[in-house]
Amino acid sequence: MPEEASAPVKMHFDEKDVKENSIIAALSYIGILCLIPLLAKKDSKFAQEHGKQGLVLLIAWVVVVVVGWIPILGWIVGFFGSILLLVLSLVGFIKCLMGEFWEVPVLGQYRNKFNL
Repeated sequence: MPEEASAPVKMHFDEKDVKENSIIAALSYIGILCLIPLLAKKDSKFAQEHGKQGLVLLIAWVVVVVVGWIPILGWIVGFFGSILLLVLSLVGFIKCLMGEFWEVPVLGQYRNKFNL
């Protein structure tokens, strides 16, 4: 029986936690505001997971902007990278408001590196 290579991550959260913290967790996908759920909602697993993922997206965005300073090739990478990160942030924001957790492809796995 072959293993599924890219099985989606399914995390379970307390319904009360999701209901109370979905709006503040959604701030995670608006740039530096990812620090609000990370610092203000330490007791909420839902807000913490979204906050960590938002922090990973923010770091990726900084990297894309720095690469975007390089003439020609950097401009292309910066342009398309910014669009990609914007789309990923919007999807994460919407999923968060819906009370779901969606792991961002490729980047989402790095949120587990943060022990906040």
